[in-house]
Amino acid sequence: MRGIYYYLNTFTKMTKSSGIQCEKSLNYENKLILAPMVRVGTLPMRLLALDYGADIVYSEELIDWKFMKSVRRINDVLGTVDFLDLSDGTVVFRTCEKEKDKVVVQLGTCDAQRALFVAKLIENDVAGIDINMGCPKEFSLKGGMGAALLYHPEKAKSILSMLVQNLKIPVTCKIRVFDNVHDTLNLVKDLATTGISAIAVHGRTKTERPQHPNRCTTIKRIAESLDIPVIANGGSREIDRYSDILKFKEECGSSSVMIARAAETNCSIFRRHGMKDLENVIKDYLKYAVDYDNSPSNTKYCVQNMLRELQETPRGKKFLECQTLEQICAIWNLGDYCRKKQLEYQSKGILGRREVTPDMLDPKRKRQKTDIDDEGIHVTMKCAFIRVNYPVDPDLPKSKLIAYCGKNKFLLPKYKVFNEDKLFRAVVTLNGKKYSSSYWEKNKRFAEQGAALAACVSLGLIDREKLIEDGSILE
Repeated sequence: MRGIYYYLNTFTKMTKSSGIQCEKSLNYENKLILAPMVRVGTLPMRLLALDYGADIVYSEELIDWKFMKSVRRINDVLGTVDFLDLSDGTVVFRTCEKEKDKVVVQLGTCDAQRALFVAKLIENDVAGIDINMGCPKEFSLKGGMGAALLYHPEKAKSILSMLVQNLKIPVTCKIRVFDNVHDTLNLVKDLATTGISAIAVHGRTKTERPQHPNRCTTIKRIAESLDIPVIANGGSREIDRYSDILKFKEECGSSSVMIARAAETNCSIFRRHGMKDLENVIKDYLKYAVDYDNSPSNTKYCVQNMLRELQETPRGKKFLECQTLEQICAIWNLGDYCRKKQLEYQSKGILGRREVTPDMLDPKRKRQKTDIDDEGIHVTMKCAFIRVNYPVDPDLPKSKLIAYCGKNKFLLPKYKVFNEDKLFRAVVTLNGKKYSSSYWEKNKRFAEQGAALAACVSLGLIDREKLIEDGSILE
């Protein structure tokens, strides 16, 4: 963390007298915009929204500290720019050329210097920066972020001013309203003096939720009082089709409209010529998820939000059991498409979740020998433990090894777990021989099961072909 503070101090010195004129000009007038949504606004959903007719797409809210602990990496296999968490290889933010002039990153921050540090990291990869001043969740409020900034306008202005004066791309903010219209108007006029390019307004207060009516008249008053574009948000409850978007825009008197929940459930709401049926929307989304190696957990979350009550159907329940991207895709007859893409990417040397090792992202570590290198492992296998493939405990690799030892009167297997940052890898010793999966897992239990899986395959207790079939081994 010393490095982060060093750069923050450097930025402080550099920006005291600097003033950079905005070079890229993202136009916020008369636009349909995908709103920032946690876990939803990842690359596949953003690209899908653009395909269906959105003009601008916002990322999910990304916290400044998370970005600051990441590294920028060009992903030649996917054709993307990735910002990866140094501790475990998790994708913090992924973008591509197709959205470069249309994607806005929303930052969660409460500090002008940190906000600028992060904005400078991503400035050349995105079209704009938005500061979240509307999130009412406890996590944001306790950290002084989101809607907490509404009650500290000087701090909010300092963040916006710092970015506007030092970035080449447009800066915006997204707020919620106050109960009192005049308080809201005073706030937005104050924020507008910082030179922001637009302001998005969710027409509910910090304490109000979707069941409360959206304050469209307040948004209209804001639009009438400002010279910059006002983006109306919060109308998804009344938006069922494209024409409803236009009605909402007219009611709010806004320059543009930002859509969240209506797009979350069916992204084709942006289609001028009518929505697509949900089945095809899910397939379109899954293809992007496969093409851009989206994480299975994020993909599953997004599809769950599309299915809603359909999760209770037989197919929906089968989907909920899925753990891998291939298993999810198979539900919509895209399993072969997913497998072929994954094999193609693997042959090109993709840095996927399975290939991440503690030394891969930090150059300093590549010269260091880790403790696991001295273990003298006899069998190392590229096999991933996928929990859903073992419906009952006796089928688990560790259980099979215990049964094997009992049958042959061997001593029980012993596990040794190695931990580097947020990654775990295990070695199991059985009858004087050591086995391990080459994959580093995100928890100790899965690491042990992975090592046991390598032993089970080597001993013939689990069929290798079955693991290829269920996605544990990619061949």
